[in-house]
Amino acid sequence: MAPTEDEPSTAAGGHGRSARGRRRVVTMSLLRSGLFVAVLVTLYYLAPLDRPLDLGTWIGFVLGLLVFGATIAWQVRAILGSNVPRLRAIQAFAVGLTLLLLLFASTYIVIAHSASDSFSEPLSRTDALYFTVTVFATVGFGDIVPRTEVARIVTMIQMIMGLVALGLVAKVLLGAAQEAVQRRGAGPAAEPGFTGSPENPGSAR
Repeated sequence: MAPTEDEPSTAAGGHGRSARGRRRVVTMSLLRSGLFVAVLVTLYYLAPLDRPLDLGTWIGFVLGLLVFGATIAWQVRAILGSNVPRLRAIQAFAVGLTLLLLLFASTYIVIAHSASDSFSEPLSRTDALYFTVTVFATVGFGDIVPRTEVARIVTMIQMIMGLVALGLVAKVLLGAAQEAVQRRGAGPAAEPGFTGSPENPGSAR
């Protein structure tokens, strides 16, 4: 049957709807990520961190690292099943990185509260977050310096975790996204010689 004059406009309309749908997905994903990061930062500023450094602090620190690892593992599974895996990988990395930075910033606050000489100057929550970001980014301005052994040990752990986050975690998330893209791309081409319909399976050419 010959194509009608309406078909080009229908195709153009479908393409336009598809483009709008993609933009909507991207916008909603970015909004969710931004909202989640904002909630985490708000909780960081509201959390009762003015307490002594004790066994409970270290248990909470280890549990925080385990939560970070579990979050990454869950995000990998979500990426593999996502319709927008690359976008989901970026979202996962942003949320995971925020969790990691706030965990260390919270620990620095507790350390500074327990021993005022732990750092070269008293730390507010913003100071602790600033120090955490500079350590992660390996900038090293030198305006805030860990002085006690405990503060230096936690700083070294953060340096190692930063390398893991930038290297291994980013590779895992992006690898999962790439695998999901390849799976979706291979779906329609799974039967390259197939020419029939599902109701009438035609023969391969």
